[in-house]
Parts: sequence; C-alpha cells; structure tokens
Amino acid sequence: MDLNALRKQIDAIDGKIVEYLNKRTAVTARIAELKRATGRSPYSPEREREVLRKICMLNKGPLNPSALTAIYKEIMSVSLAQGIPLRVAYLGPEATFTHLATRKRFGSQIQYISCNTIADVFLEVERDNADFGVVPIENSIEGAVNYTLDMFMDSELKICAQILLEVSHNLLANCPREKIKRVYSNPMVFGQCRIWLQENLPGRERIEVSSTTQAARIAGREKNSACIASYLAAKMYKLRVLTGNIEDMPHNITRFLVIGKTDVPRTGDDRTSIVFSIKDKVGALHDMLVPFKKHAINLTKIESRPSRRKAWDYYFYVDLRGHWQDVPVGKALQELEAQCTFLKVLGSYPVGE
Repeated sequence: MDLNALRKQIDAIDGKIVEYLNKRTAVTARIAELKRATGRSPYSPEREREVLRKICMLNKGPLNPSALTAIYKEIMSVSLAQGIPLRVAYLGPEATFTHLATRKRFGSQIQYISCNTIADVFLEVERDNADFGVVPIENSIEGAVNYTLDMFMDSELKICAQILLEVSHNLLANCPREKIKRVYSNPMVFGQCRIWLQENLPGRERIEVSSTTQAARIAGREKNSACIASYLAAKMYKLRVLTGNIEDMPHNITRFLVIGKTDVPRTGDDRTSIVFSIKDKVGALHDMLVPFKKHAINLTKIESRPSRRKAWDYYFYVDLRGHWQDVPVGKALQELEAQCTFLKVLGSYPVGE
C-alpha cells in the first residue's frame, strides 16, 4: 500500500473521529443541563474514574494506557467547558507544580484561577468564585504540607479527588554552571534536592521564594542566577535547562487534593480522610486506633498537628482505605467518635491513580 492510500485511510478515520466527538459532546451537553437543573456539580470524579477505567479495558493497542488516558482527559475537559465553564482555583502562579497537577486532572479547556496562597484557594471555592480548588498535601520525600492540613480545621470544604504528580526538578539558568552565584527556589524543592546541591553547587547562596515560577522569573532577569523549576517554567521564562532530574530520590511524587462543596459517591476503591482530637490520657491514641483494627480497615497515613488553641493539644489527620458510606468504615468512625473529643470527615474520594 502506497503513501497516498494510507493517507486516505487516515482522512476517513479522522472523519469518523470528528463525527463521534461531536456526538459525544452533544450528549455531555445534555448531561450538563440536567446537572444544572438539579443543582448537581458539573464535575464527577467517580464518573471520570469509571470512564478512564473502561476505555483502558477497551484499549487493544498500539496506544499505551497513559497516552489514551491523556487524550480522554482532554476530551472530558472540552465537555466540562460546554455551557458555563468549570472554574478551578489553584496555588499559582502558572508553571508551578500545582498548576501542572491541575491541568493534568482537568485538561486545558476550563477556566483556571491562579491564587497566591493555599488560603486563597480555599476562599475562592468557599465564596463560589471557583467550583473546585487544587492544593498540595504531601510529598514523598519532604512529607506533609502542614498549612493545607491546618486549613481543613476551619473550612467546611470536602476533599473530592486526589492527583498524583511525579515531580522532576531541573536546574535552569542562562549562564554556565560554574558561573552561578545564587540559586532560587521554593523551600520544599530545596529540601528535595539537598544532596545534589551540596555535591554540585557547594557554597552557592540558596534563596527561598514562594514558588518555583517566581524563582524562574528572577533567574531569567538576574545575572549569574539559577533556579530549580519545571520544564514549563524554563519555556515561559526563556531559560536553559542545565541539568534535569536533580531531585535526590527517584519517583519523587507530590500528592494534591481537589477540594469542593459536594460529597463524592462511593466507587468501590476509595480513600477517606478524617481529623480528630483525643483526650489527654495514657494510651489515648492507641484506643483511637482500635476501631480500625477491629473492622479491618487499613490506615495509609497518620499525621499530628498542634491545635493552635491550647498548649500540647494535638489533632490527628488520618487517611484510610474505604468510603465513609461503607459499613465497616461507618462502624469504625462511629466507635471512634464515641471516644474522641472531636471528629470531622474531610471527604471520601476515588483512589484514582
């Protein structure tokens, strides 16, 4: 078969793809109208997870699952942009890792709102200026983002979904490495590249700024300055990538949370996040964990934070497998609540990735 014949095949297939994409968009527009009429959220993490699972099961190749998933997330982004566009706030500015994670989840077609602080992300959603928000919650190397944990104490927003982003840190500059006098980046990023910096840029001044994007902006205009930031930041601020993947540990993953005002239905593969406080007595924390062991519930994370209301008073943040509507989880939470001084379910959401 010659080249022209193969191209005609492509043209015919493209015609079918366009036809069915428009049919799909028309159906999703009707779904959006029904959701608006009944006051339901336009974004359904549990439905997104189901669609992606099904298309991966239908896939026979040669497309790999990650490529197919990326295509479908963009298709779903277009669907969400129909009618009244979905608005998502995130910890900005553009080219930060939170921005990359947000685009990974929602695609490029919706309306994004860049926020200066994590508190601003919560406020935008609480004031209905945004339908959802995206905030970082923990990194596989540096641990929890404590400010995000603290925000949940005074907010009624729910966790609706999680996003896992494999983070790659890169040394960016417009001068040779040997001429670098100072390096800019976010404090958490410096922590994730500590060993590499000690071995490769010893003695250079490290200047902490609020985001990797701000670091790239400064390095782009200052002589003999570098930054640690993303490839997207290098492109935005016309910086050269001197060295890529300088993080100290491979598989450097940051977890982000999607926050909103609605509960997410169970999918059968869910995670629940809670926060509670306990009475100050010997063995209190042990007693709080007994209900989870009794009902065979796996705890995937436990983190303590000062309450900020009383000296030596702590809140405990726990992630567990299951949905709050699952019978074993419901029983465990009921037994826990009877023993602790405070309990709040932050949300149940699909494990997803």
